[in-house]
Amino acid sequence: QVQLVESGGGLVQAGGSLRLSCAASGRTFSPYAMGWFRQAPGKERGFLATISRSGRITYYADSVKGRFTISRDNAKNTVYLQMNSLKLEDTAVYYCAAGTRTDYSRFSYNYDYWGQGTQVTVSS
Repeated sequence: QVQLVESGGGLVQAGGSLRLSCAASGRTFSPYAMGWFRQAPGKERGFLATISRSGRITYYADSVKGRFTISRDNAKNTVYLQMNSLKLEDTAVYYCAAGTRTDYSRFSYNYDYWGQGTQVTVSS
């Protein structure tokens, strides 16, 4: 079992930045592919970014490419999501996820463990 806890969400003005963290505990972190997803009110949860076990491979949804950066520190058992140039439509609950089926993945079904989510609200 892996427990994931997100932090770093909050209220930010459009154009601003936030960095989300996801701390993992319970098992060794490095064997897990990690991903970030988000769910806005009335919408399904959607993929944002994923990073391979080594951290060498990353992949982003088109909607956040060039604005968001995923990274991981295996020594600290933590994955990050740096979010820049935030837009109103980025308002959502943000979730991190961990899985072992693949090295990295944009599909939620490849993730076995999910955090509780952290709210990000972008205001005008």
